[in-house]
Amino acid sequence: MAALRHPVSGCPWDKEQDFSTIAPYTIEEAYEVRAAIESGRPEQLRDELGDLLFQVVYHAQMASERGWFGFDDVAAGITEKMIRRHPHVFGDEAARDAGAQSAAWEAQKARERLENAETGVLAGVAGALPALARAHKFCARAARVGFDWPNPDAVLDKLEEEVRELRAELPEATPARLADELGDMLFVMANLARKLGLNAEACLAGANKKFARRFGFVENALAQAGKTPEMSDLAEMDSLWDKAKEAGL
Repeated sequence: MAALRHPVSGCPWDKEQDFSTIAPYTIEEAYEVRAAIESGRPEQLRDELGDLLFQVVYHAQMASERGWFGFDDVAAGITEKMIRRHPHVFGDEAARDAGAQSAAWEAQKARERLENAETGVLAGVAGALPALARAHKFCARAARVGFDWPNPDAVLDKLEEEVRELRAELPEATPARLADELGDMLFVMANLARKLGLNAEACLAGANKKFARRFGFVENALAQAGKTPEMSDLAEMDSLWDKAKEAGL
């Protein structure tokens, strides 16, 4: 990485990059790792983990050039943090089950946020997280201090309320009002997923895959009839969609 960034002999593209221009690639590589995990192919996961590691090296090199820190400092920092957050492994605290460890982990993170002058229940939830993931974390944080619905049915009641509010806005609302109401619905749905022990981001990813499979079925069926979606109509495509569902797609 140092060679790629060398001011004289380095790669022209790599030399021009900074933290902000590389950040989107870092996020993309993290998603590629998740896709590799879902593929079940170890060699693909190995390669994608290498790509993600390269992103860490890239950022560390740019920081080193500014005299901030280097890759060794990054590795040392996370090592120290893991030791600090696992005193039952590296210290003399009693062994914990998974639930107790999760609670202790959050308590330790809360102390660290306080030390860093990050106050408030929601402090430290990264603003760059995907919106559904951030909503999940917000709701989980609030739930730990008792700000939570008692059960999933109560969340569904709230969702129905939000649907009614959006429906009432439809006739003459501005785009900003509609976006506000739709955002409320999505936030409640993220909370519902948490209440059910699910991950909203993963649920939506699964729905995306299912939609792609079923729409692919529709396109293939139309192609066999010598047609394209543009040459079809909603009734025909909806009928084919039902056949895709019946086929278990």
